[in-house]
Amino acid sequence: MKIVQAIKRQNNPFEFNNKKYLTRPLVLVFGNRFILENGTIYEEIRDLFPDGHLVFGSTSGEIMDDTVMEESVVLTAIEFEKSSFLVKSKNLKTYQNDEIALGNSLIKEFPKEGLKHVFIISDGSSVNGSALITGLENGKEIGVSLSGGLCGDDDRFERTLASYNEPPKEGEIVGIGFYGETLEVTSANYGGWTPFGPQRIITRSQGNLLFELDGKPALDLYVKYLGKKAKDLPKSALLYPLSVKTSENAEPIVRTILNIDEKENTMTLAGDVPQGSKVQLMMSSVDDIANGANEAGRLAMKDRLKSPELALLVSCIGRKLVMDQRTEEEIEEVKSVIGGDAYIGGFYSYGELAPFSQNNSCKLHNQTMTLTLFSE
Repeated sequence: MKIVQAIKRQNNPFEFNNKKYLTRPLVLVFGNRFILENGTIYEEIRDLFPDGHLVFGSTSGEIMDDTVMEESVVLTAIEFEKSSFLVKSKNLKTYQNDEIALGNSLIKEFPKEGLKHVFIISDGSSVNGSALITGLENGKEIGVSLSGGLCGDDDRFERTLASYNEPPKEGEIVGIGFYGETLEVTSANYGGWTPFGPQRIITRSQGNLLFELDGKPALDLYVKYLGKKAKDLPKSALLYPLSVKTSENAEPIVRTILNIDEKENTMTLAGDVPQGSKVQLMMSSVDDIANGANEAGRLAMKDRLKSPELALLVSCIGRKLVMDQRTEEEIEEVKSVIGGDAYIGGFYSYGELAPFSQNNSCKLHNQTMTLTLFSE
């Protein structure tokens, strides 16, 4: 596996850390939405990698090695020497905003023989991540793992962009399938958030739209708990996500509020919040988040046969807001566990895709650190 990384700050050219020639590489480009909207960025990267497979995703922060950046673009170009990959993309508009149908159709684009893993980079502001994963899971073979993330737009929640071999655009979902007998891919995630306050029942919801808790408008209750911070919604909601338990035996999942509708008194979350589920507010500290990142690294390294050569990190914008000036500590925690030889790239997201540690089924998570580790 040959890997090259580079960073672009504002209008400056890309700065490479180890420039070398690569043949038909997979080029992962994660960056600030405003820079990706610039009409010249696609051609600039195409000139750098004429035969590359270019995959773009907008972010809420960019990760390269153990550094977290803002208002930049980072690229990681990979030439696989013993493995292969295939990239496919689809747009939500083509499927009349039916994420399940899109996910099912997208996963079927990948030939089954030898498929080990599919990494997803999805629009994060208009896509219901839970429904997308349902479609992907329904169409994939047992034994094929999934991971990835929903693109971000800092803390603006205006629009997010993704693409494959074309300028980044809204509504796009990109899948990267990885093949190879010797290829080893492991993924894991962990949060570090603690529930607090009363447990309530979702009495009315539809998909990822939350109407009522305990028969009362959910937004009213949320505003009450936030107090003065309510004026900064939906940004302030990132500091207080919801723990959602769909049944007594189910693992709790964390849901971030992406938007609010004061007129309809509703909240839009990054994934489904099924009616009848029990929910609680959550909070965290810098140390808890750093420890959570360490645990995510430990889970991803568990039972690996080979040391990772590449680590793709997807962490939630909510974690970044809590960490503030200490954000890089969670990346350092990951690096301390996976070792210093792996190239690290990634982004801060509006949602993370990964399995729970005890099974292969992928779920949408919020407020977690998600790792996907590769070695040939």
